Amino acid sequence: MKGQFLDTFKVFLNSKPSIDARLESRYSFLNHNATKVSGIRLGLSFRRKLRVGIGYSWLDTPVGDSKLITDASGNTKYVEDYLKFGYICYYADFVFHKTKRWQLSVPIQVGTGLYWTQYRDGSKTIKSKQRLLLFYEPGITVQFKITKWCGLGLDVCARLALRNTKYVGTKLNSFVLAPKLLIWLDQIFYMTFPKSKITQKFGPAYW
Repeated sequence: MKGQFLDTFKVFLNSKPSIDARLESRYSFLNHNATKVSGIRLGLSFRRKLRVGIGYSWLDTPVGDSKLITDASGNTKYVEDYLKFGYICYYADFVFHKTKRWQLSVPIQVGTGLYWTQYRDGSKTIKSKQRLLLFYEPGITVQFKITKWCGLGLDVCARLALRNTKYVGTKLNSFVLAPKLLIWLDQIFYMTFPKSKITQKFGPAYW
C-alpha cells in the first residue's frame, strides 16, 4: 500500500503542473466570536489531484477584550485591546476520491507567523510584544462540480496552535470552515477556444 502511494505521488510530480492561484476566506471562532481570516494562495496543481504551495493569511475581523490601563495623565480607564496576527502558510491538498461531480480531498496546512495585541490611547496605538505563532490545520474538503468550469466546495479543518502559551491555547485553537466558489479558468478557455493550440495540447475541457 505504501509503495502504491509513493508510485502515485511520483506520477503526479513527474506530470506537467498547472498554476493554483486563489483568494480565500476561512471562518472560525476566536474569543467566542465568529471571525474571518483572509488569505492569498499560489502554488502548483498536478492533474487536479495534488496541490502544493504557499500563501499569506491575516485576521480580517476585529477581535478585542476590555483592558484597564493608566493613560498619560495618570487616569485609569477601560480600552478595547484587539488581537492581530498574520502568518505564512504552506499547504498540500491530496484528492483520495473523485467522481464526475463529487470530490473528497485531505488538505493540510502549516503556518508560521506573529501575533500581538494593540489598543488606542488617544491618538497613539499601543502594541504588545510580538510573539511567534505556529499552528497545524488538518481537515477534509468536499467539492461538488456544477459544470465543467464551476463548482462549490467546503473545507472543514481544526486549527491547532503549537506554541504552548495560555493565550494561544485558549483563543487561537478552533474549528475552521472555508466555503468556496470554484472557477476553473483553464476549462473556460478550452470550451471557448476548442481549436487553439493550447487546447489541443492541454485540453479539452473535462469533468
